[in-house]
Amino acid sequence: MPGLITDIPLLYLIFLAIIQGITEFLPISSSAHLILAPVLTGQSDQGLAIDVAMHIGTLLAVMLYFRADVVRLFRGFFDSLRGAKTPDARLTQQIIAATVPVVIAGFLLKDIIANDWRSPVLIMVTTALFGVVLGLADRRADQAKGEMADLRWRDVLIIGLAQALALVPGVSRSGITMTAALFLGQKRPDAARFSLLLSIPTTAAAGLLGLYDLVQSGNAALQSDALIAGVLAFFSALLAIAGLMAWLRRASFMPFVLYRLFLAGVLAVLLLIGVI
Repeated sequence: MPGLITDIPLLYLIFLAIIQGITEFLPISSSAHLILAPVLTGQSDQGLAIDVAMHIGTLLAVMLYFRADVVRLFRGFFDSLRGAKTPDARLTQQIIAATVPVVIAGFLLKDIIANDWRSPVLIMVTTALFGVVLGLADRRADQAKGEMADLRWRDVLIIGLAQALALVPGVSRSGITMTAALFLGQKRPDAARFSLLLSIPTTAAAGLLGLYDLVQSGNAALQSDALIAGVLAFFSALLAIAGLMAWLRRASFMPFVLYRLFLAGVLAVLLLIGVI
């Protein structure tokens, strides 16, 4: 399995898992934070196995928090198979439809993503730019009345295309899908809810694709590190999701907008002094 690393310091593993768990679902760009992590700690890349474990941890967190919706998705899947036109079937079909663009784009652009889109300059620009776009969308949300059940198929396609745009590092998958939903008239909690449910198939694919290789590696130390990372990412993601949903029921996305601009500024300074 490529990217196997077995000498990861425990404190760095804890730091990385907490950061990844928090940034995976908040609209603040996990890519930018993963650039800063080795800069702040002096560590090298943690490897693919640890990334896999953290993705699985965050996947389980979102499924636990939205367990009622997850039950609806499973129920809707079977309703769809038997041709029943239920609200659950419609939600499941919308999640699947919104996932298709990112799957196609990821397949077509996988070489470019891996080799050409990891630039710190690009991540700095996209972190700032899409922070501003989120701010513009958030200004419309004070008058928004839309709920997740009101999403039309056109809306679902737009959100799905927005998610494909998040293949560019720094855009933020959660950030751009929430932004799109806000522009489409969704209330803040409903925009976040659909975005986080939409993360389930993509996060599952990212995590489960590498799980078999991790188990087959036979590397006990690596598997132990992966377990620690996954558990910590699970708890930090769960807290981040709960905090985000509680915040959006009474406030706006503006703190996340300001934080993205601050983060882009930090990256700009580090670029200017040659640290990254």
